[in-house]
Amino acid sequence: MTLTPLELTRPASTTDALLRRLVARVPGSSGATWKLAEVYTGETLVELPQSTPADIEQAFAIAREAQRKWAATPLKQRLAVFKRAHAIFLDNARTVADLIQVESGKNRRMAIEETCDPPMVMSHYLKRAAKLLAPVRRGGPVPLLTTSTEIRQPKGVVGIIAPWNFPFATGISDAVPALMAGNAVVLKPDNKTALSPLYGVQLLEEAGLPEGVFQVVCGEGPDVGPTLIDRADYVMFTGSTATGRMIGERAGRNLIGCCLELGGKNPMIVLSDADLEAAVRGAIFGAFGNTGQICMHIERMYLPESSYDEFKNAFVAKAEALDVRAAYDFGPDMGSLVSVDQMRRVKSHVEDAVAKGATVLCGGKPRPDLGPAFFEPTILEGVTKDMLCGVTETFGPVVALHKYRTVEEAVALANDTDYGLNASVWSGDVHAARAVAARLESGNVNINDILATAYAAKGTPSGGVKSSGVGARHGDQGLLKYTDVQNMAVLKRQVMGPRPGQDHEKYVKGMLSGLKIMRKLHIR
Repeated sequence: MTLTPLELTRPASTTDALLRRLVARVPGSSGATWKLAEVYTGETLVELPQSTPADIEQAFAIAREAQRKWAATPLKQRLAVFKRAHAIFLDNARTVADLIQVESGKNRRMAIEETCDPPMVMSHYLKRAAKLLAPVRRGGPVPLLTTSTEIRQPKGVVGIIAPWNFPFATGISDAVPALMAGNAVVLKPDNKTALSPLYGVQLLEEAGLPEGVFQVVCGEGPDVGPTLIDRADYVMFTGSTATGRMIGERAGRNLIGCCLELGGKNPMIVLSDADLEAAVRGAIFGAFGNTGQICMHIERMYLPESSYDEFKNAFVAKAEALDVRAAYDFGPDMGSLVSVDQMRRVKSHVEDAVAKGATVLCGGKPRPDLGPAFFEPTILEGVTKDMLCGVTETFGPVVALHKYRTVEEAVALANDTDYGLNASVWSGDVHAARAVAARLESGNVNINDILATAYAAKGTPSGGVKSSGVGARHGDQGLLKYTDVQNMAVLKRQVMGPRPGQDHEKYVKGMLSGLKIMRKLHIR
């Protein structure tokens, strides 16, 4: 039976007292608030304070003061906080999932999976941080008499701007390596999804993170972003390419670094020898997981002519059978879009495609009977580049099917985009799939999977190319980007220049001969 919003009961853990306690962390001296709503019903949950520029400056001042003490804390003690946090986060995963569902409308499976990301990031960097942050002694220009040591220093205060689609994963996971490295953090979550990251900060403080080290400010991007970027020592942003360009430009003017994970128009290529049943299962998640609101989800599918109809028929049948509804249990396969505004964007893309000649194979309509922001799983055929959904990220449960004749054609079509965040290749021959993957212009490529294998590999950097971003999260780079390198060089005896009375020509001759000898002896 399909549940209607009136039959929903909000999870017991999301009490009004908890919600008020969470938003009380947000500075808002003007008294202005934003109505944070339960997505399934549209009913207001809590009034979220909106931070003024003065509030943001104060948050940075508090964070900067706390950061000095935190950076001076021995690394072993800093890491001990995250060892405790790992257990605390897992113990409270169900409450986190409740908050994620209430504020984002995603189904239970996706909410639970999102809660796992910060513990996975903690686990990885607990193993790597001590080595990555340890001083590295290297040789100097003169053997035995000089040394050079690479020392990692925290940037200071990192500004993180997190998106609404994975508010807990990005808001907390991106902060973990920054904090381990000795930085403080000022986070700006999206207004719609501020509850779960605020709860994450509470859990980190329960684990022993000093108060003040992790600040949260809230507000609309144009109101909050400029002040945040102007006060930060580094910026981590996940969101649209258009906003990313503005953030990168402002960060550049301030001479600070930034990491930007931006939009995608991600392709899936099914080769002729692929297991079609497995590929169809993957395609369902690729297109409709998290209601199509995953940065790495699939919006374009390229299928060989020989099996196009077989794949299409099976894919449409599975999409039409999906259980789409509002529920706080594991029943539904797909939940709601995050907001009515997002639903209208998705609807406009589908209507534009149909008006320009595309065919709707299934779905294509909002479902107000299920909730204010629901939209049907939608599969399109005949999408072209003169349509919005042919070139622009739709970010909803909408996917387009395309035929190809040769692998070369499939690769060319997959690369025919300004984006390069994620791609997926399916084949019974992994060697052949690797050859195709190597030709794709994408920061991530999954073989016989959609996205999880790449994104969950925390030891390998994950980022976009082309208009999909700059920099990466995860891997050694995901922690080291939050540090500056200090080169501490030592000269034990004055030998860098001619000796008293020595002719410069003789000095130069000796220096050049010495360099030749060092090269032969492999001395650097």
